[in-house]
Amino acid sequence: MIHVLTGVWALLLGIVLIMLGNGMHFTLIGLRGGIEGFSSAELAVVTSGYFIGFLSGARVSPLLIRRVGHVRVFAALGSFMSAGLIAFPLVAEPWAWTLLRVLVGFCMSGVYVTAESWLNHSATNETRGKILSAYMIAQTLGIIGAQGLLTLGDAATSVLFIGASILVSVSFAPILLSITPVPTVEVARPMALAALFRGSPLGTVGIFLLGSVYATQSGMGAVFGTQIGLTASQIALFVAMLFAGALVLQYPIGWLSDQMDRRRLIFGSAALGAGACVVGWMTGGSLWALMAAAFVAGGVTTPLYALLLAFTNDALSAEDMPAASGGLVFTFGLGAIAGPLATGWAMEGLGPYGFWVFLGGTFAAIALYALYRMTQRAAPPVDETESYLNVLPSSSAVAVEAAGAWAADNAEAEREEEAKA
Repeated sequence: MIHVLTGVWALLLGIVLIMLGNGMHFTLIGLRGGIEGFSSAELAVVTSGYFIGFLSGARVSPLLIRRVGHVRVFAALGSFMSAGLIAFPLVAEPWAWTLLRVLVGFCMSGVYVTAESWLNHSATNETRGKILSAYMIAQTLGIIGAQGLLTLGDAATSVLFIGASILVSVSFAPILLSITPVPTVEVARPMALAALFRGSPLGTVGIFLLGSVYATQSGMGAVFGTQIGLTASQIALFVAMLFAGALVLQYPIGWLSDQMDRRRLIFGSAALGAGACVVGWMTGGSLWALMAAAFVAGGVTTPLYALLLAFTNDALSAEDMPAASGGLVFTFGLGAIAGPLATGWAMEGLGPYGFWVFLGGTFAAIALYALYRMTQRAAPPVDETESYLNVLPSSSAVAVEAAGAWAADNAEAEREEEAKA
């Protein structure tokens, strides 16, 4: 594993630093928004702005890369993102923050496309799985670590926004100084949503709903914490728990995914998430029960994303997988835009704990739809399914396509070995 990582350590270090800065800004929006007196609905629009930009960047970035190259796109997007982060405290208005979030989301999406194309180019069929896993761990550790950095300053000042901007600026140094340009990134045109739904109804609907869950957790979690009176340190811990659970639950769910009907596991994971949300809703003043609910609800979200990707690939031919990956990323983005808006509306009408009501209801909808789909189609034999895809919801179509190709190759190799035995 160490030998595999020697060629990509600079990229992984840069990703950790980027995620430290980006993770700080996600939580800071909720903290500073509460200080500025923004309503849940206003912060929901601000949160959705990021995912509007992210979805746009996923479509535009490959075109920019083909025109001017990886290095220029990477450096330009990093500069704009750093400037956007430092501009938040300068104009504390919901409309300005929404525009800035669109900018940051656009830049972050382009950064992912560029970095993941470099990462994919440096991998071989034998090393791709390990490199992708290391990349996902680097992202998650960066987000969790960012919450710890939030305790070092006051959200009411500009210090933490400046710190996030510095981290993003510094992150590009190890990458740009150690990586040479690679051939232009090619991203398959996304499959039409109607065709994607015909191929895998559960994958399409599940990914859309999960996009709502992920965006609500990452964008509205700090808003919820602020409105129920948690301290800045407690809010940082709460957000960290939403992502820390994925590090613990990813492996056991991934292992089970290759042993059983994935629809049953999707149902069980979503039901577990819904149950955790019920606990969160009923916590009252119990801080540690709230943290436990966040750990489980956040912990099943990332594995569910990977499960739904793998399940969709099981239903499609190999030649359709690249286009399906783009379609699923687009569908996830649509859900991510809608989720915070719906959550903001729920929190306006039901109070802060509308956060858990929306999350629990969405998890329950995924579970019930999975249960329904089990009555409509027979499950494919376990030995004919693709390998589990270790992909984070924040990844671009480049990583999703690469993971899909690796999973298909890995599953085929395992079947050949079993046939020889």
